[in-house]
This record gives sequence, C-alpha cells and structure tokens, in this order.
Amino acid sequence: MKARVKWVDGMAFMGETESGHALIMDGAADIGGRNLGPRPTEMVLLGLGGCTAIDVIFILKKARQPVEDCWIEIEAERADSVPKVFTRIHLRYVVKGGALDPKQVERAVKLSAEKYCSVSHMLNKSAEITHEHVLLRGDEASQAEPA
Repeated sequence: MKARVKWVDGMAFMGETESGHALIMDGAADIGGRNLGPRPTEMVLLGLGGCTAIDVIFILKKARQPVEDCWIEIEAERADSVPKVFTRIHLRYVVKGGALDPKQVERAVKLSAEKYCSVSHMLNKSAEITHEHVLLRGDEASQAEPA
C-alpha cells in the first residue's frame, strides 16, 4: 500500500491514495491552517470508524442479516503532552434493522474489535479501545438517527 502527501500552502496538504482518491487535510488556525479539511488525527479516527464499520456490515451481510442502517459514534482522548497520542477511544455502534438478530450484531462488533479491524489493532498499542453497540428497531430508530 502506498500513499502520497503533498504540501499545498499554509498548513494544507493534499493526500493521495494508491487507489486513486485524494483529499485535503489542514491544520488549525493557530498554526497557520485555514480549516480547509479535517486534521490528520481526525482522519485517524475516521479510518478506525470506516475500517470497523466495513467489518461489521460485511459480517452481518454474510450472515444474511437485514441491516437498514449503521453508524459509529467515536469519542477519543489524547495525551496532554507531545506526542499527543490517543490514550482512550470509545466506539458506539448503532445498527438499525427491525429483523436483526441481536446476537449476530454483538458477534459482528466483537469479531471486528478482536480479530479483523487492522486500524483498531494498530491504535490499541497506545490507546485503550472500548466499544458498545445499540440495536435500533422500528420507531426507536427514527428518534436516534444522526443529524
């Protein structure tokens, strides 16, 4: 796997992936950034969320579970001193589907966390990673949708 990061100007950088995708990352205003894109550390959290979400959906679809929606809310804490690595990360999986088997959802989350998510395995070298899952069905789902 290869990637390339090229300075644009100020504290903005263009990240390009081997798969042909590109995005802008930018630093905070107090270091010369202009808020043109996410911070690199935010992207690490998005990478974690994306990696584990792909696992969970893949596992549930393979088990023929009727998933209607899925999102992961991620909260993280960082060290106070440099390097400000993540020290704690909590993932809250919200999986929606009226006919989902709760045991299959629990199994999918557990398999991703303990076996498949490579980003999680990299981050758990510095951070305590915890997770929980919520299964939404019917009317309760409309009240809990992310904005």
